[in-house]
Amino acid sequence: MPVEIDIAHVARLARLKLDDQDLETYREQLGVILDHAAKVQSLEGEPQVESAHPLGLENVYREDKKRPSLDRDEVLSQAPEARDGYFVVPPALESGE
Repeated sequence: MPVEIDIAHVARLARLKLDDQDLETYREQLGVILDHAAKVQSLEGEPQVESAHPLGLENVYREDKKRPSLDRDEVLSQAPEARDGYFVVPPALESGE
């Protein structure tokens, strides 16, 4: 089933400046895409969950175990710059001043 889409209108919405040759090229390409989508939609049958992946998948969880964390002073001693118990890093955004 053919679908009419105003390619020039869509291009304006996307703020694209297209000449007549580009508009015709995109119209043809969109027609091919929509024809293919229509063929896929016309297929009969239900999706098979078993065919989603060739191997059986199973979630593997490990037991959460409480462990001591790293020593803060030791970690900060290896940082290029630290102050008041925190890492000092360059600003993510410049202030523009």
